[in-house]
Amino acid sequence: MNKTLVAVLALALAGAAVWWTQNRQDTSGTGKPIVQVAVPSPLSPMAEQGKTAFDANCASCHGANASGRDGLAPPLIHKIYEPSHHSDMAFTLAVRQGVRAHHWRFGNMAPVEGVSDTSIEAITTYIRELQRVNGIQ
Repeated sequence: MNKTLVAVLALALAGAAVWWTQNRQDTSGTGKPIVQVAVPSPLSPMAEQGKTAFDANCASCHGANASGRDGLAPPLIHKIYEPSHHSDMAFTLAVRQGVRAHHWRFGNMAPVEGVSDTSIEAITTYIRELQRVNGIQ
């Protein structure tokens, strides 16, 4: 076999291995909550709307009250997502464009279709209220 062809095939296989490692979901987990989350009572009216939208669009991966799900998706009630590190716009961009895995080993997050700007704002308000009650500011 031609040395150039072997080198190209080796490079392609190495690239595929890197892509697969970075883009796969870790499905070996239990799906159980990753962190315990205290919920403020009462939530603001905007956060109540955000909870409804979060439950409909985000909780299947990020868990109830954004507690994360082992093997599926990270908790959003975590120091990594504090406002000084991930702004409100980061949440908007995550929903609109998806996110390339960079803090966790859960794989990439795909864009979430059909979520309005108003719902994203409400979801972000909900997450921020949860974060504050849980000492993340």
